[in-house]
Amino acid sequence: MMHGWIPPERYFPYLTWTDVRDLADKANTVILQPVGAIEQHGPHLPVAVDAAICTGVLGEALKRVPREVPCYCLPPLYYGKSNEHIRYPGTITLSAETLLRVLGEVADSVHRMGFRKLAFVNSHGGQPQVIEIAARDAHERHPDFSLFPLFIWRVPSPRQHLLSAREREFGIHAGTAETSLLLKLLPQQVRKDRLVCEYPKGLPQNSMISMEGALPFAWLTHDLTESGALGDATADRRDRRRAARFAGERLGEAHRRAARVPATRDLQGPARIRACW
Repeated sequence: MMHGWIPPERYFPYLTWTDVRDLADKANTVILQPVGAIEQHGPHLPVAVDAAICTGVLGEALKRVPREVPCYCLPPLYYGKSNEHIRYPGTITLSAETLLRVLGEVADSVHRMGFRKLAFVNSHGGQPQVIEIAARDAHERHPDFSLFPLFIWRVPSPRQHLLSAREREFGIHAGTAETSLLLKLLPQQVRKDRLVCEYPKGLPQNSMISMEGALPFAWLTHDLTESGALGDATADRRDRRRAARFAGERLGEAHRRAARVPATRDLQGPARIRACW
């Protein structure tokens, strides 16, 4: 079915145009735009990893949102900015400019229908900055529009207790965390006979300069790995399948909080910012 992991009653494309026209409280209805990617994830995971994780975790979240909280999910945007993986077959990438324009026009369409709350829910580590710019630009165009650029991997989770320090720092792509989630979401698509463990060569641990820390450097995947994976997909994963459920719980709470933010037409300046907290 088209909705995949998303509860069908929350799937926006199943509404008719008259359903959308007649929604009771569009100004306080949260619209969700999943944003994933189609890109290589080593020899053991399908190129759909980011799109699957995004919609799978969103599905877990929406199961936990009370029925009285108005919330609908748009179809996932499968393609993202994935040019760091460009040398690996299977990767399909949009430019930053194209992704910005697509997200901007989605936001404009959602606003034009009368909705005033939109969350971009992103699962690909190569594009949080693009998502944040798209959200801010849309808010500049529409001051009464509340936008939430969310990144699934920033949702609090038990990862720090389940992963080694080395994996938390270097296991950023097709490692233990992503492999664990795919074993829950798409177990038949994980090539268990091809699991790899590869960390970037030549990078010191706990360095001030790092791949994705406070002081990052620009990198392309082929600079750091031959297999396309960064992390340990062979690690014991017995307790790690809880991650999707836990992330879904926390993301569901984020949706509930977004729904409680008063419509921005009623708030200005510091009052609107305080309401978001």
